[in-house]
Amino acid sequence: MTTLAAAVASRLPTRWVGSAACALYPRFEPELSRLADFCPRGGTAIDIGGWYGPWSRRLAARCERVVTLEPVPHLARHLRSTLPGNARVVQAAAGDREGTARLWLPAGDRGDRGVSSLARREIHSHSVDVRTVTVDSLGLHGVRFVKVDVDGEELAALLGASGLLRRDRPALLVELETRIRPIAPVVALLTGQGYRGWVLAARSWMPLADFDLAGHQSRTEHLVHRGLLRRALIPRDGRYINSVLFLPDGRVPGGTAAP
Repeated sequence: MTTLAAAVASRLPTRWVGSAACALYPRFEPELSRLADFCPRGGTAIDIGGWYGPWSRRLAARCERVVTLEPVPHLARHLRSTLPGNARVVQAAAGDREGTARLWLPAGDRGDRGVSSLARREIHSHSVDVRTVTVDSLGLHGVRFVKVDVDGEELAALLGASGLLRRDRPALLVELETRIRPIAPVVALLTGQGYRGWVLAARSWMPLADFDLAGHQSRTEHLVHRGLLRRALIPRDGRYINSVLFLPDGRVPGGTAAP
């Protein structure tokens, strides 16, 4: 279902929509305002699924380098023209192999709604061919943080970054939604690699193992179908949580030593 805000946004200049998205995003994804809890200054950060760049923009102010992967052509162009000079944009989708794939989008959407995916769902009606790359193939080093927002293809994106995860042990923020795909395979993969999950519930971090993410998302799924502006007005205590922070064993959000 297309919201009124999305319909209006499709008729506005991309630069205007991007500025509004970057301004509103921390309101319903407060993890973005808590970068200091898990993203050390300096080094390289990777933004997988850049969209209009709310994460890339903030990461560029904190890290030496940012590499943003965005497969939607007009969004990749927008990012190249608006992100700071220390950000590199790769027009591709992250996966577990290099090549091409179909990127699925809803009717009347060019990718602006942020729900395009390599995994087709009932909301999707048409597709465009896009390039796929593995994160490992990008030859990056000194990576301290990776954000993954790929609407159901998280496992493939992480498998394509397995070498980097073993070598650099970056913090990861992965969007996981039980309404799209089972989250157990991603959690098992990262747990097996020595990572521990955390969620920002209200204003405090708590272990994923102590938080019923599936139950929470089932109770709050109706919020997903609201537009960006309406979701930004929801109090943090009542928001829909879909971001899971994974830190290497021995680290906790905001510190270095695990309890």
